[in-house]
Formats: sequence, structure tokens, C-alpha cells
Amino acid sequence: MLCVTLNPLYNALLAAGYIVLVATVMNLAHQVDVPENGILIPITVLSLFVLSAAVMAYLFVFQPAQLYLDGKKTEAVNLFLKTVGFFAGITVILLGILFWTAV
Repeated sequence: MLCVTLNPLYNALLAAGYIVLVATVMNLAHQVDVPENGILIPITVLSLFVLSAAVMAYLFVFQPAQLYLDGKKTEAVNLFLKTVGFFAGITVILLGILFWTAV
């Protein structure tokens, strides 16, 4: 089970790791000759979207919400913003790598 902590960098890395896992599975599934089963593909894609939203909500919001409900509002906001900030940094690095290798 994923362990959300009070360490925003760790939480952001867990989110990035989840994305790497999903992208890897999608890439492997794309390489397999899957028959088009009409309704099955959209159901699977929407299910993955909902699962991803739940995982990201858990990683980004769960611990700050607990802090907020415990009356630690400033700590809650700081944890959330730092987690989003670290994740934004990871995203910028990935975009940089993508554009740098595309040139």
C-alpha cells in the first residue's frame, strides 16, 4: 500500500512513480495485439482515469486534509503546495528531457 507521508518530495515521487507504472503498462499493452471489443476499451480507459484520480487524490490531498481537520491549517496548506511544487518540478524536468532529446 502507498504510504503518504509529511514529506512532500516523497509524495511527489510516489505520484511520478505511479505515472511511470501506468505509462509502462499502457506502452506494453499497445505493443500487444489486442482485439477491439467495442465497449471494452472505453470502459477500461475510463476506469483507469478514475483509478488515477483516486490515487492522485490520495497522494496529494489525504495527508493535508488530515492535518487541516486536526486544526493544523498552515501545515496542511504548506504540505499540499510543496507536494504540488515538487511534482511541478518533476514535470518540468521531464518536459525538458523530452524537448531536449527531440531536438
